[in-house]
Amino acid sequence: MPCQVTIKPSNHVFTVSGDETILDGALREGFNIAYGCRNGACGSCKGKLLDGTVDYGSYNNSALLDTDKKNGYALFCQAKPLTDVVIECREISAIKDIQVRTLPCRVQKLERLAPDVTMIHLRLPANERLQFLAGQYIDILTKSGLRRSLSIANAPHDDDVLQLHLRNYGGPFSNYVFNTLKEKDILRLEGPLGTFFLREDSDKPLILLASGTGFAPIKSIIEHAVHKKIQRPITLYWGCRVRADLYRHELAESWAREHGVTYVPVLSDATPEDNWTGRTGFVHRAVMQDFPDMSGHQVYACGAPIVIESALSDFTEQCKLPADDFFSDAFTPSAQ
Repeated sequence: MPCQVTIKPSNHVFTVSGDETILDGALREGFNIAYGCRNGACGSCKGKLLDGTVDYGSYNNSALLDTDKKNGYALFCQAKPLTDVVIECREISAIKDIQVRTLPCRVQKLERLAPDVTMIHLRLPANERLQFLAGQYIDILTKSGLRRSLSIANAPHDDDVLQLHLRNYGGPFSNYVFNTLKEKDILRLEGPLGTFFLREDSDKPLILLASGTGFAPIKSIIEHAVHKKIQRPITLYWGCRVRADLYRHELAESWAREHGVTYVPVLSDATPEDNWTGRTGFVHRAVMQDFPDMSGHQVYACGAPIVIESALSDFTEQCKLPADDFFSDAFTPSAQ
């Protein structure tokens, strides 16, 4: 039976029908509430249930704690209304005019960036372009039914070819790309998706935090900011295990030389062979050492869930970062 959903404080109203989640219904009706992974793992879509009841669905416990549920919160990518409901959440206006589309694409190039990281270059049909915001992602769909979410690594103005960074985690999609996919193969994509993108209505200095291939959307954000001549100070922290994982280290160094981006690479498990003399340890801890007071900053973080969760908790609790100035995209285990 259809249920009515009212969003506060905007008072926008829409109907959720059938087996839809609140997020699915909102997006279908053109209301863009914050979300990330869409599978109950990252917590980006968490909001408050002010009235009514829901089926909370399946989710990772770290994304929705028992105390969250007791305090009235739900993950709207999983929650399905059982009655009419009133919810409180953030709505994102910047993406309201960007259409989510399903398009064919051709693999133009497969470029190995590191032993376990490949960049997929995708070209759309000659008369098509994908409109997206710097930081968003797309879903890749294969003929066999595989689906994988991957962040767009190029900036919106440089959209002749879409660039995607994929680490081989040994899952079905990774095995397909690393062992079967060839140049000129045809795939489909759905997107753009997600609410992880640069908020340009602020002049606060930017702290960009990437772990592993979370570098991809951060790269898009930096190149977009450079292209638009955005004057906000930018500090990039890129955390990896060993030196080889910094697969675009020289590119990041060029941003520092040519555009004034402060670049801080951090290795957690540097080997003697790395001859590493730079920062070590947890990447979010390096940020805290350099910015003990983040009250006047915006943070954009992308990568492993543990990094994102630790950064959000420690930055807001110990470094005075307002929670509304922390934007994230967690590369969730189920997406690997």
